[in-house]
Amino acid sequence: MSTTHAKAAKAFLSDKVNAEWHDKTLYMVRTKRDRLSHAIPEWEDLRHAVRDIKLYSNSHLPELIEEFEKNATANGCHVHYAKDAEEYRSIIEGILRDHGAHKLVKSKSMLSEECHLNPYLIEKGYEVIESDLGERILQLLDANPSHIVMPAIHLKREIVGKLFEEKLGSEKGNFDPTYLTHQARRALRQDFLNADAGMTGGNFAVASTGEVIVCTNEGNADMGMSCQKLNICAFGIDKIIPDLESLGVFTRLLARSATGQPITTYTSHFGRPHTGGEQHFIIVDNGRSKILGMPQHRKSMNCIRCGACMNTCPVYRRSGGYSYSYFIPGPIGINLGMLHDPQKHSGNVSACSLCLSCSYVCPAMVDLGEQIYVWRQKLDGFGQANSQKKMMSKGMQFLMERPSLFHSALKMAPIANKMPRFAVYNGLNAWGKEREMPRFAKQSFEAWWKQNHQKKNTKQESK
Repeated sequence: MSTTHAKAAKAFLSDKVNAEWHDKTLYMVRTKRDRLSHAIPEWEDLRHAVRDIKLYSNSHLPELIEEFEKNATANGCHVHYAKDAEEYRSIIEGILRDHGAHKLVKSKSMLSEECHLNPYLIEKGYEVIESDLGERILQLLDANPSHIVMPAIHLKREIVGKLFEEKLGSEKGNFDPTYLTHQARRALRQDFLNADAGMTGGNFAVASTGEVIVCTNEGNADMGMSCQKLNICAFGIDKIIPDLESLGVFTRLLARSATGQPITTYTSHFGRPHTGGEQHFIIVDNGRSKILGMPQHRKSMNCIRCGACMNTCPVYRRSGGYSYSYFIPGPIGINLGMLHDPQKHSGNVSACSLCLSCSYVCPAMVDLGEQIYVWRQKLDGFGQANSQKKMMSKGMQFLMERPSLFHSALKMAPIANKMPRFAVYNGLNAWGKEREMPRFAKQSFEAWWKQNHQKKNTKQESK
């Protein structure tokens, strides 16, 4: 049985100051996105282009994957295929084992989170170091990401400062972001230099050139892949795109949508091994081909993991990433979680106001809100429909199907305005726990319309 998002959000909402800060911080990123997108006259044309490229790529995957392998192999790289998370982990562990590697330095990869790579390798005796600053903070805290682009966005600098005091020996009481960044960089530099292998995910995989493109702001992917001769890039089949011309369209939208930047600081192409080294590419399915066989939901494969849907979502901003049961939160996480395991993650489906802001900002035009609505219609079939909501729906149906009863209810509704507060705000009123109930108007719109429409007709007849 799934855990409802509303219940899981209680812990986050218990700290109202932090919840308000989280809301404002994420919406600030959304505002930056709007400012940059409005500065590009062809913004909507670019969104349509990205959607069409993704639809083409996802419907021509066999040919594009074959083309990628051919060109990557010609470049001197090794290409592997993993049908699921187990094969993905096994391939990586096999590469490390065959080369006698014991320490792996990684840049951020949501695929590794999806496939639980780190716990697997650590259990096998390998040392795994996350090099993205946010991911490294969370690794030191033994916590999971709460956002796919800004994984530690929920943590204030004071918490990070205290963590670095304990783990890195930094100055006590120094919470300055620049200082903390330098402390992390100092510690990570030794990890980069001493690791036996470097690994990264991939934002895009270009079929025509056989290379993987990684977009970062910290340069950690470049450091990790430059300091070691054994390199691994792993990515899902949904990251395949046809050519460099297509890549140019994506890079114009990715950073603007994700963080409100014109482009990421580093856009790195990994396509050839170092001299005397090895470059391995791992192409992962793990349920993605199954999604392509679902017409109502296959557009989820268009997602480029920018996080724009999270930054704009009023529910995510006010409830935090840990309120969702799937490792990816927000609108895209609701959909991907349901595609992965609807029984386990159906509790997330309620975390949507159906405002469709997520669909509006998505650079790949994924119909996120619309898909969530479709999942809601399927909940009863999964045996996951909320019994209270079902009862309310039946009650509303009973009322709507009886006009005389409906009109009587409308006339009597203003009585609720005079009811004592305890009668309105109680355990039966979930809506009233965090907000004031709207007051009923003395006259319904329907009654007003009939009254004024009748007067208008009378005046016209008198003329």
